[in-house]
Amino acid sequence: MDSQLIADLDVHVERLGTVLAPNGHADQSLGVLNPACVRGRDGTLLLYPREVARGNISRIGIARSVSTTEARFEYIGSALEPQAPYELRKAGGYGCEDPRATYIKALDCYVMSYTAFGPDGPRIAVATSDDALKWKRVGLLRFNRPGMHVGDDKDAAFFPEPVRSPDGVLSLAFYHRPMLHLSAVDGRAAVPLIEKMPFEDRESIRMGYIPFEPLLKARTKFTEVAESLLVMAPSPEWGALKLGCGTPPVRIAEGWMSVFHGVDIVSTARAEPHFRYSAGIMIHDLENPHIIRYRSPEPVLMPQTRAERKGVVANVVFPTGIDPRPDLGERTFDVYYGMADFRIGLMRLTLGASQEGREPAESAA
Repeated sequence: MDSQLIADLDVHVERLGTVLAPNGHADQSLGVLNPACVRGRDGTLLLYPREVARGNISRIGIARSVSTTEARFEYIGSALEPQAPYELRKAGGYGCEDPRATYIKALDCYVMSYTAFGPDGPRIAVATSDDALKWKRVGLLRFNRPGMHVGDDKDAAFFPEPVRSPDGVLSLAFYHRPMLHLSAVDGRAAVPLIEKMPFEDRESIRMGYIPFEPLLKARTKFTEVAESLLVMAPSPEWGALKLGCGTPPVRIAEGWMSVFHGVDIVSTARAEPHFRYSAGIMIHDLENPHIIRYRSPEPVLMPQTRAERKGVVANVVFPTGIDPRPDLGERTFDVYYGMADFRIGLMRLTLGASQEGREPAESAA
């Protein structure tokens, strides 16, 4: 496939409202947000919301769709409770946060990446499942090669198919976002420092690669990262402060598409910076996914409704789950997102007809 840039993309977004909110249980007292989603073995849609209890203690629940025509879900249990040493600490604010889930056909298993917040701060952890219901921890991703970032990291999501890495190795690719340590400790205090940095040095979307062949023999190899490189940095148009992955990518005619988030400072009139989390689309080249063919010139979703503007963290839309809807159209997707770090919303994303493979129109005589 030609890896030239995509000049334009016809995108239609429809908000479908709130699909999950705290239900009064103590485990959800501070919010239900940022869910992963996959289709189970029987085709049922499953959401994995981050549930936040007092003390900012997070776990990952499981909710199952109960309607084929409406976005209605029932809670059926827990995917991950904070138990591993890298998910626990004596101070408040720990646990399992912000999952993304992907079914990997080549391994016939589900993989969940999530932020494990423990004694060393945020790190990327991985769990796997054969049925999308019972999950087994694999461990923390290991960035041990020369030149790799070691430290605070989050916003990871796996590609659904093996791809070739920049070094030519068949691999499972994943997004991640290494963090500035000050940003992990106090995001607002970090703003003046970040604004003085070149865009490419700010918190950005990177792609990591785990060699595929060893995974055929042992899932423990999910932790062994062989390569990592920058694929998309903040820009002055939007997402100027930092970028992070949102949903896992899905295959479309143009390449690998995912919905990402970008953070901006939109007001400095008050004593503290005013953040805005928005969402956009990026498309990777199919054969060389480290090449970005398209990036939304402006957000496709910004905080507008009351539920998106008022919550635990104001002015946040944070996409994390994507569900292809071929029953509604070949290029239609349901995107599940966090609303102001308190509720879960749903937007329906529809792309116009693909231009791939079409001959350029002849100019008028």
